[in-house]
Amino acid sequence: MNDTRDFIIDEAYKLFLTQSYEAVSISTISEAIGLTKGALYHHFTNKEDLFKAVIDKHFPHFVDESMQVAQTLKEQIEMCVQYAEKVIRCLNPQGMKFNPVSFIGLMSDAFRHYPEFDKWKIDEIDKSINIIKGVVVNAIKSGEIRGDIDTMVISKQIVSAGIAVAVEMLHNYSIEETVNTMRAELQQLYALLKV
Repeated sequence: MNDTRDFIIDEAYKLFLTQSYEAVSISTISEAIGLTKGALYHHFTNKEDLFKAVIDKHFPHFVDESMQVAQTLKEQIEMCVQYAEKVIRCLNPQGMKFNPVSFIGLMSDAFRHYPEFDKWKIDEIDKSINIIKGVVVNAIKSGEIRGDIDTMVISKQIVSAGIAVAVEMLHNYSIEETVNTMRAELQQLYALLKV
């Protein structure tokens, strides 16, 4: 039964990604994946319930168990870049052409149609900032970076670089170029912070 539920979620994700929330109906999903509406309603109460399951599964958390804290700020910056790449790649379903506009549209739909989504993302951003701030404070204490900086401002800049990935994706439509640009921006920021 979980296989069927996961199949529905994965196929609905592709539809919500290429069309708007409003354009996708239970009938549309049923026709596209070859299951009856009854089968869909067996697993999901309604379209909103299915949409929430799609977002929960396919929009990774900014902060999760796999996010580690590095010993140095330089290492943490690289870990942030690698994590951003992981997130971008998992948002792109296999076999589909990379289209960042679709991701931004789906995220916009999530903010409009999934009431808890905005709180979830804001909480994650705050957690990310606090993790980075701890690393920045330790980098100052260890002499890795200058001590005359505002740790909160720098922490927010580092986290913002990850969030700004969406803008960079729109600019070049390439995951590799997007990740390389983020890495270059954060390395430049790090160079300015060095003692």
